[in-house]
Amino acid sequence: MSRIAARFAALKREGRAALVTYLTAGDPDAATFARLLGGLPAARADLIEIGMPFSDPMADGPSIQAAGLRALRAGMDLKKTLGLVRDFRGGDAATPIVLMGYYNPIYRYGVAKFLAEAKAAGVDGLIVVDLPPEHDDELCRPARAAGIDFIRLATPTTDDARLPAVLTNVSGFLYYVAVAGITGTRSAASADVAAAVARLRRHTDLPIAVGFGIKNADQAAAIARVADAVVVGSALVDRLAANLGQPSLVDAVLADVAALAAGVRGARR
Repeated sequence: MSRIAARFAALKREGRAALVTYLTAGDPDAATFARLLGGLPAARADLIEIGMPFSDPMADGPSIQAAGLRALRAGMDLKKTLGLVRDFRGGDAATPIVLMGYYNPIYRYGVAKFLAEAKAAGVDGLIVVDLPPEHDDELCRPARAAGIDFIRLATPTTDDARLPAVLTNVSGFLYYVAVAGITGTRSAASADVAAAVARLRRHTDLPIAVGFGIKNADQAAAIARVADAVVVGSALVDRLAANLGQPSLVDAVLADVAALAAGVRGARR
């Protein structure tokens, strides 16, 4: 069983949703990011998404765009991102790690080389937002063959006719983007998310994670009552940006993670 499947199975037995946190690799620099990454499990993040910095992140809003630029200016690249995962695995063999980003850096790195090194480093899943199912032979199928889950996005505009294609070859979980548009903008109404999750469950047995626009513990708890996982990214990146240059940066971000985790863990009580 993969780490992702094992984690969701354990959480199902506990009767609660997962907290999935997102930060951009190397933001604001490699050393600080490594401290953040190492602290996430103790702050009770259940799964960790790591953004692969890219110069043209078309699905991301200003916060994550800025994070990627900070990381790139600090010298982060795909090889160093894999190194950060490998170093994390030296102290944590259980927490699932998902890399999220765009195909261009992987294509330039070389798909076969990337997948082999990602698997060896301890990467469990990939979310590549600009590869639709029609291009599964590019990365999705090779990733699955390498033992890495390939996670796809569904959106409010993904109708019942499109869903079967979206779900083909997908594993790990399905990521529901709760609002149409870029990251870090508006939030979706809980009732709309509940209806969307119910519809998605009619098409798949995969765990359903919900993200985009979730900013605080109350919003996270509301989503955790209806979904299998809550994804928070821009709010954490904003906290990081607000503390740039401060010795409190790592503690401030991890305190937010702990608050979000408390909301998610208490949501169904």
